[in-house]
Amino acid sequence: MGMGYTPSPRLQTSLSGIALRSPILLASGTAGTIDEMNDVMDITLLGGIVTKSITRHPREGNPFPRITWTRAGMLNAIGLANPGLDAWKADIAPRISAVSNNIIGSVAGDSIEDYVQIASAMDQVQSIPAIELNVSCPNVHSGLEFGADPAALTELVTAVRSQTPNTKLFVKLSPITVGTPNTIVDLARVAVDCGADGLTLCNTVPAMGIDVHTRKPILANTTGGMSGPAIHPITVRLVHLVYSQLTKDTNTPIIAAGGVTRWEDAAEFILAGATAVQIGAGSFADLSIPRKVAKGLDKWCVKQSAASISDLVGQVKLS
Repeated sequence: MGMGYTPSPRLQTSLSGIALRSPILLASGTAGTIDEMNDVMDITLLGGIVTKSITRHPREGNPFPRITWTRAGMLNAIGLANPGLDAWKADIAPRISAVSNNIIGSVAGDSIEDYVQIASAMDQVQSIPAIELNVSCPNVHSGLEFGADPAALTELVTAVRSQTPNTKLFVKLSPITVGTPNTIVDLARVAVDCGADGLTLCNTVPAMGIDVHTRKPILANTTGGMSGPAIHPITVRLVHLVYSQLTKDTNTPIIAAGGVTRWEDAAEFILAGATAVQIGAGSFADLSIPRKVAKGLDKWCVKQSAASISDLVGQVKLS
């Protein structure tokens, strides 16, 4: 469980004013509704935990099989399985204050009204310092992705921001903008201009697997989201683009998510411009990865003569 290791003060950082004991977070969908990972992992070495996305009504998710491993990561089509807002308010929210870590609430929905209602409920829980808006989910058939359309994203973030005066607001964008008229920087700028305190880059990449023997899709949903090492270099580039063209000047923090399985992966994200990193599929593959990443980043800071991990944010040498 990684007991006996305490994160170095060098790893302490601030995420839009939220104190983190390390820049390592558990990604939404991989850590349960709050602290389920506490049974198998020492969560005290984490900077925070992002809950699974909560929707307005309970969701059983997609039929099985809905998760599979590939050579370069994980394919999943969970379908936002969660207990729904009423159950969250009754059974989960009252327990959050007892968790010895930052709990970031993840919100998903099919309409702006859904997002506003859930985010407003989370905003009223004093022990939730931040909310992450899941505006793109490639394994849910819900029509338009809010995160792909600037007008829809503007309306959504503006509406949620007006109802969340107590919490920091992070918008989790899709990595797929190729073939659309809008770049990742365009969409990030919309989110920041509408009041987002930070960005999460990025969600999984839409993907598909086929069983060549049965000739059927491996996932019951046919398609799903790809996570893991395969998408890491893709996300490094997106973080660099958004940091260098937007958030460096606006001082808006980025949380990077995508294929962190080694400390070097997290270090790349930080050099590209990320203040914090999320570990998702990697924590399924190896429960010791967060501890290994923390230890590696600490030693890296020493070798880079950095007093704090925050000193290395965006410090890639381009010339």
